[in-house]
Amino acid sequence: MIFYVCPVCSPTRVGTLSGRWPHTLGLMRSVIPPWRKRGLDSELMTLPKVLGENGYKRRAIIGKWHLGHSQESHLPLNQGFTHFYGHLNGAIDYFTHEREGENDWHRNNDPVFEEGYATDLLAKETVKYIEESHKQGEPFFVYLALNAPHSPFQAKQEDIDKFPNLKGNKRIYAAMVKSMDDGIETILDKLQELNIADNTFVLFYSDNGGVNKVRSATEIRDGKFSVYEGGIRVCAAARWPAGGISDGKEINSVPIGYIDVLPTICKVIGIDLNKAKYAIDGENILPVLQGKSQGHERAWFSYIHQSPHKEHYSLIDGDFKLVKLISHKGNQSTKILELYNLKDSPSEEINLTGKYPEKVKFMLKKLEEFKDRQKNPIDHCAYGRDGFKSPKNWIIKDEK
Repeated sequence: MIFYVCPVCSPTRVGTLSGRWPHTLGLMRSVIPPWRKRGLDSELMTLPKVLGENGYKRRAIIGKWHLGHSQESHLPLNQGFTHFYGHLNGAIDYFTHEREGENDWHRNNDPVFEEGYATDLLAKETVKYIEESHKQGEPFFVYLALNAPHSPFQAKQEDIDKFPNLKGNKRIYAAMVKSMDDGIETILDKLQELNIADNTFVLFYSDNGGVNKVRSATEIRDGKFSVYEGGIRVCAAARWPAGGISDGKEINSVPIGYIDVLPTICKVIGIDLNKAKYAIDGENILPVLQGKSQGHERAWFSYIHQSPHKEHYSLIDGDFKLVKLISHKGNQSTKILELYNLKDSPSEEINLTGKYPEKVKFMLKKLEEFKDRQKNPIDHCAYGRDGFKSPKNWIIKDEK
């Protein structure tokens, strides 16, 4: 199915856990790098908090957090999760589990030192958590946030050897994906073994578009760090046989995506979510996944300003997509508007701004209204990197 996310990962994670456009929380411009003192507000209503209020005692995040690490309040156990295993930052070393020269591998708030390829360890922990939950007779929620196949491009040699026809990073990337696929297979097999597969809702998707230097050839334009389709439109799959989601059916719908995860999971488990109370922007897309609906027509906003030199915005409204690009050099700024009909030109090759000036004007006004909802935006990615020293073993303790 066509599923939309952000051009980079942290904003997608914000929207996944909050059901809100991340720019309304100030966390859409950029990822949260190791040197940034920003993160999710501990007062924010998140998916695990909602689940906790509705009988789910076991709520785990396993994998990459990447949503704040400079204060204890940013950490997963203060955001509604009851179990954390994995790493706080992105782009860790898959074998040493280090970021910025320090071990970034944790069980809950304590550092752990384990040997093994990160993807394998995360899959193993997920299987263990599912087994424990089943043994206790408790429903469970697992947010498995695999770092793979994010850079650095590192893979086990036995997996690399399986792709002799590929070269360089593409070969390593393929091996990383294979390891990820193997891990997911072990998790799905465990659900089947425990006889709970049919009534377990599973949703898989990437958190941003593919990286151009390693992604496969595709008809959609550009990749990660871009608001073109290649940066925000990703593969996704859902499975819940007891709820009418199975058989590998292809779904065609209006734009759906990451902000829809929270309200959809709430619907799956029967929570009557008060969207107004929690300021939820997402929609329940369960009928779409079940093939009963094509979804609710709405505008879809994307944005990235990770580099101080480039701003990218886009708005999808029906078949049309408006892209606004701003380049900064010194005191000069250059603005470009592009309009595409995604139905006729999904590769975004035919710019229609000259043909539909009124449409451009109408959509630009909408886009600016979305943009104006941004609050206290996170700094550009590289800001603050000079002189940064990571805490020992990435142990985060608030100053008393």
